[in-house]
Amino acid sequence: MATYREMSKQELEALLCDLQKEYEGYKAKGLKLDLSRGKPDKAQLELSMPMLDVLSAADVLAGEDGTDARNYGVLDGLPEAKKLMAQILELAPEQVFVGGASSLNLMHDCMGLGFLHGYPGGNGGWYKEGKVKFLCPAPGYDRHFSVTEHFGIELVSVPMTGEGPDMAEVERLVADPAVKGIWCVPKYQNPLGLTFSDEVVRAFARLSPAAGDFRIFWDNAYNVHDLYPGEGDQLLNLMDELKATGKEDMVLMFSSTSKITFAGSGISAIGCSAANMAWVKKHFGFQIIGYDKVNMLRHVKFLPDIAAVKSHMVKHAQLLRPKFEAVRNTLEDNLGETGVASWTNPRGGYFVSLDILEGCAVRTIALCKEAGVVMTGAGAPFPYGKDPEDKNIRIAPSFAPLGEVKQAAALLCLCAKIACVEKLLG
Repeated sequence: MATYREMSKQELEALLCDLQKEYEGYKAKGLKLDLSRGKPDKAQLELSMPMLDVLSAADVLAGEDGTDARNYGVLDGLPEAKKLMAQILELAPEQVFVGGASSLNLMHDCMGLGFLHGYPGGNGGWYKEGKVKFLCPAPGYDRHFSVTEHFGIELVSVPMTGEGPDMAEVERLVADPAVKGIWCVPKYQNPLGLTFSDEVVRAFARLSPAAGDFRIFWDNAYNVHDLYPGEGDQLLNLMDELKATGKEDMVLMFSSTSKITFAGSGISAIGCSAANMAWVKKHFGFQIIGYDKVNMLRHVKFLPDIAAVKSHMVKHAQLLRPKFEAVRNTLEDNLGETGVASWTNPRGGYFVSLDILEGCAVRTIALCKEAGVVMTGAGAPFPYGKDPEDKNIRIAPSFAPLGEVKQAAALLCLCAKIACVEKLLG
């Protein structure tokens, strides 16, 4: 079969006519499908329902150190919760601050406090320095970018490679003292699904930014989210590498149980050096006396250690894997020989990234919407929501039932083919 680029104008016109007829058939079905957000589905949430039964009014609601979980206090979290999140982050318990349900909330607060007060090693609040910049590997996580933009910080795009961010470009950019940090999702990155290589992690540890208060926001959201348990990607421990270079203050690590237990009722954590921990406690102490310790107890009784977490995540993988494989197979069957598309095959996380012919993503998403399939907006994984090549589409297979995932993926492929043929004819 000839690829689309190899076809004559007449062949493309005939193909487009056939594709449009098929598309009209989809429109007539009145579909209402959604592949837009990486949320756990109901079956995944059901896996954690037993957690609601691990505590009762008859229990002594106290931590292992005797702390009454119902009362005020313990800003950085119960000791057993710190141990659990430390195992997930691959850190020591004393390096972990346990928060509420949302790691995004912790990231927002750390960004805002940096903007207002600055970090150790700097000259106070970033706002005092005029223009402030933050590096945004792209395609990346849209909510990271919107948090930064919310504070009026300039977003600087950094290209992603097959191993992680383009570290030569990062090294060049951090020579500017206005650059105060970089966003990273180092394992099963949103949306590419790739894991940073050992060399990329070591390159982060070697960075010598001009800004003394430069911080790597290391959002390790998917560290235990393997689709193929026992065969998942391995991520080098950045904190260990930074310790070797004497630069452990340069990173703030984040994680949560949001896609492990209940997405809206989990616990979250910051992992950091002793200096950063003192900073976190100082500033967070003005806004809260202590997070939900009863929920921390609930989590550690349900998931007492990393072995229990990994066993629980096998159940998640069993539910997620068929959906990801359905997307992969549908893309291969429908776009594999067209020559106008490529996609990622992640071994974990929550997303698949599809690249099509340049200038066709917006049109594809619009066609999907018209036929009843909601996708993440074209450009969302890029700073300011603008994909300079208009070619990237993020696919989130987790939330919809498997049958709907297959149907939505097939329609997405059809819309992509229509958009690409129109582009070639145009």
